[in-house]
Amino acid sequence: MLGAAGGIGQPLSMLLKLNPDVTHLSCYDVAPFTPGVAADLSHCCTGSTCSGHTADELAEALEGAEIVVIPAGVPRKPGMTRDDLFNTNASIVKTLIEGVAKHCPTACINIISNPVNSTVPIAAEVLKAAGVYNPKKLFGVTTLDVVRAKTFVGEMHGKDPAEVEVPVVGGHAGTTIVPLLSQSGFEFTDEQRDALTQRIMFGGDEVVKAKAGAGSATLSMAFAGAEFTAAMLRAMNGSEEKMCSFVESDVTSNSFFSTYVTLGKDGLTAIHPIGPVTEYEQGLIDAAVPDLAGQADKGVAFATA
Repeated sequence: MLGAAGGIGQPLSMLLKLNPDVTHLSCYDVAPFTPGVAADLSHCCTGSTCSGHTADELAEALEGAEIVVIPAGVPRKPGMTRDDLFNTNASIVKTLIEGVAKHCPTACINIISNPVNSTVPIAAEVLKAAGVYNPKKLFGVTTLDVVRAKTFVGEMHGKDPAEVEVPVVGGHAGTTIVPLLSQSGFEFTDEQRDALTQRIMFGGDEVVKAKAGAGSATLSMAFAGAEFTAAMLRAMNGSEEKMCSFVESDVTSNSFFSTYVTLGKDGLTAIHPIGPVTEYEQGLIDAAVPDLAGQADKGVAFATA
């Protein structure tokens, strides 16, 4: 876990410590109290061990890792877009991926650090430069968009959100987030569809505003990150898992795009097509594509400068 002492990192570390498929949880952060976070977690009576690493101990943190989860970075504040985070978080992700390339190049990499639409292409370029890029092992975690969609649709229709399925395609920022409500199996009026789509696209803003400047979506993001990582762990243990993720893809003209993917023992095993969509949803996808291309290009330019 890279960024284990932060607002997302601490609850996400806790959830992963509770996961029976985790054997060792390595916690890294530049915060000097990171070993204390690991010591705290190590007292939980679960089957995994835990270690804490800080500052110049990135190599030790990554040694032998099979999955690297990266929530490191600065959080959004009121009025900030994910793009506003770019300069700081892009540098953080680039440095951390350089460490991954050197110390655990075959690990699956789950990137949470925003803006995901740019940080995943940055990671790809860094790995390419190091000669260790494997597109089957690099994932942008867009699970929070799916979690929100399931929750909001479940609330509207009086269903358990865990039993609701709503694919969310595109990217992980504002209007690049495209929930395919038509594939959920539920009926919506145009007004309900519009309101739900808007809320799913800008759910992060809802949390930032509600926290009145004191933070962004940390707990729900930790939940979503744990869900995706848990699916990856199950896949590594022999199960086939279907999740939405932002990966290198030829589903659209963009080099990276989020759709359902299948996870297997060695990472990505299949990228699923978008499937049947309404005219409304196709319009949202068409509008998202150029934005996604621009954000990916920005990441590539940063990584290769």
